[in-house]
Amino acid sequence: MRRLWGRANSVNVQKALWGLDEAGLAYERVEAGGAHGVVHDPAYRRLNPNGLVPTLEEDGFVLWESNAILRYLAGTCAPLRWPEDARGRAGIDQWLDWQATSFTPAMRDAFWQLYRAPEPERDRAAIDASLAKGEVHAAILDAHLAGRDFVVGSTFSIADIALGCAAHRWLNLPVPLIERPALRLWYARIAARPGAARVMAEPIT
Repeated sequence: MRRLWGRANSVNVQKALWGLDEAGLAYERVEAGGAHGVVHDPAYRRLNPNGLVPTLEEDGFVLWESNAILRYLAGTCAPLRWPEDARGRAGIDQWLDWQATSFTPAMRDAFWQLYRAPEPERDRAAIDASLAKGEVHAAILDAHLAGRDFVVGSTFSIADIALGCAAHRWLNLPVPLIERPALRLWYARIAARPGAARVMAEPIT
């Protein structure tokens, strides 16, 4: 039995949901996190001591951290199979790490302030600083994607999933952004995939 814990409007849960869809795997999703609670319950903390989502359970195997889940799916499911060459695998790893440590952290303050803070309480300085950092990283991704269909190599990979979910939030921030043609073209291409369409249909909150 396969179970994924997490709320569907969490960007990290969306990565796992999209990955499971691309892998063609059946699973049960259990609401957890945010308004659903659960993550502080002792039973859940035994699965994930961090009290975060997503958490994947599969026949007694437990795995948390969204990019670790994507890597596991790439290692076990043919549709998301790792490239055979070490450099191809390293390229995917590079962009997974960049998403988690650079792009997403850069935009975090802008996202939280614009989507979750009441307008009178928004910190304009924090928003502006976050947008400036985000634009630096959006420019890096845009330059990399120029002339490419996918993030790494000639086929869709888990790097497209991780960066696609991050780009979905960045491109939908309710503020003017610098136009990034290659980023927009790539985003439109991957957003049309069925798994992407399902997770991106969730309200951004």
